[in-house]
Amino acid sequence: MIIRVLLADDHSLLRNGLKRLFSETADIVVVAEAVDGPDALEKMRHGGWDVALLDVNMPGMNGLEVLRRIMANNASHRVLMLSMYPEDEYAIRAMRAGASAYLTKDSPTDLLMTVIRRLANGGKYVSPALAEQLLFKPESSAGVALHSTLSDRELHVLKLIVTGVSLTAIAEELSLSVKTVSTYRSRIMEKMNMQNNAQLIRYATEHELTE
Repeated sequence: MIIRVLLADDHSLLRNGLKRLFSETADIVVVAEAVDGPDALEKMRHGGWDVALLDVNMPGMNGLEVLRRIMANNASHRVLMLSMYPEDEYAIRAMRAGASAYLTKDSPTDLLMTVIRRLANGGKYVSPALAEQLLFKPESSAGVALHSTLSDRELHVLKLIVTGVSLTAIAEELSLSVKTVSTYRSRIMEKMNMQNNAQLIRYATEHELTE
């Protein structure tokens, strides 16, 4: 069985590295590549792939938004979220949005291969730590980190703000108006009970959201 993989990541070095890795296997082949969110969504909708490797943070539309849209069309799609962000930031959101697995980009290559093959055979993969969170993490906000109350888009905007990206630049990257981005910022401030960017940056640093 040949496993057809779609790679969606805006970093060409990572895509090229994965292609070289897969070229050494007898059963995994890259059939399509995407460089941003809209490109990923279009190529995923086009079909012809068995497993998609989808980055969380991509220009135009983040990976979680792409995931939600593609799963709305076909909930049987097998999507592996491959991200630089640790599990405790995005994994639960991704799995609840329909992802079949979540791995960080520093995961061992043999684990990546194993997960891809498992997904291609109809299975899923969650790490023991993530499985515990999915089973036991409460849905209420009591005791939950403030940033976990944000929507996927709000969390994305927060990460851009605290890394010093201006509202205008955020608007350009996300294909939104500056007014819309400003509204997101206001919602973030309200939900997190913050008054200014300095407080957001301090919080983000304490919770390791700036990497």
